[in-house]
Amino acid sequence: MRLFVALRPPPSVRQTLLDACGGLDGARWQDDEQLHLTIRFVGDADERLADDLCASLGSLAAAAVEASVHGAGLFDRRGRPDTLWAGIVPREPLAALHRKVDRACVSAGLPPEGRAYVPHVTLARLGRAVDAAAATAWVARYQSLASEAFRLDRLILYRSHLGDAGASYEVLDAWPLRPA
Repeated sequence: MRLFVALRPPPSVRQTLLDACGGLDGARWQDDEQLHLTIRFVGDADERLADDLCASLGSLAAAAVEASVHGAGLFDRRGRPDTLWAGIVPREPLAALHRKVDRACVSAGLPPEGRAYVPHVTLARLGRAVDAAAATAWVARYQSLASEAFRLDRLILYRSHLGDAGASYEVLDAWPLRPA
């Protein structure tokens, strides 16, 4: 099974994000069920590893995070636009949570995360046909994307089901964030 650890913004914030979805031909826009803030991608895991990960995450002590949406960005892959996203700030409390979750993943038997952590919510996946200049223009149009402050207080282990229509997500377990 394909797993990741994430936080889910509240409905009002997800609506703000959904309102920004559109206006770029060829983009595969996320729907409400897909909007989340990934803390740690796990990848393929068997049931034993998933159980170990649940035990490790269940003992994690971390505080809830007050955050807000701030701006938009673009990830590329091999020089081509790949993903449109909304930024989440402040970065440091989320990066600290990422480090704790990464340590929990390592204690469950996973290798440490190798990529730099960028707090964001993915808004769209971009296919090869998407024009790079149009994607850059979309990012420029949404640089002022913002939301009210919101609380992220529930860590969720998701299972991703990949299909022709995109990914669907199943909650495997969840834990309240509490003071360390």
